[in-house]
Amino acid sequence: MRTATVISAIATTATLAAGLFAAVPAHADDPAFLSFGVGAYDFNRKKDPGVEARLEYRHDEKFWGVFKPFVAGGVTDSSNSVFLGAGVLIDVYFGNRFVVTPSFAPHYYHGGNKKLDLDYPLEFRSQLEMAYRFDDRSRLGVAVSHYSNASLGDTNPGTETAMVYYSIPMDVFK
Repeated sequence: MRTATVISAIATTATLAAGLFAAVPAHADDPAFLSFGVGAYDFNRKKDPGVEARLEYRHDEKFWGVFKPFVAGGVTDSSNSVFLGAGVLIDVYFGNRFVVTPSFAPHYYHGGNKKLDLDYPLEFRSQLEMAYRFDDRSRLGVAVSHYSNASLGDTNPGTETAMVYYSIPMDVFK
């Protein structure tokens, strides 16, 4: 089984399981976040390795008790790819300091090259992030994500990104 399929299955299962059975809900005082990410694009198969940079807005409001909406944008340097999307995430706390955040989001995709073209304008990103929460509620974390077109295109090459994230509470900007 491909690593990408495993990562996607783990992130999707974790998101659903956390939403249905979350033993440790997100903190009530969680703020909205502006999250910056940078990391290794296509680090796994290395057809078109490069750097991916992301900017996300993670809302503080929850629906169905646990799901938080977010919007995201990303760019790569190797294939000049652009990703724009929106989806849901769940923050699962382990004590006050450690947060695991599975997420899922459909993305509009544009770009690619002869080495790696994801073959369809609709890509689905599943991600699993693990972060440390500081006293000011900012977070520093690492994440692994997978982009896939779910076989909507002629091919479904998919790709993975390993990232470092820094999330800043939005109330800092007020």
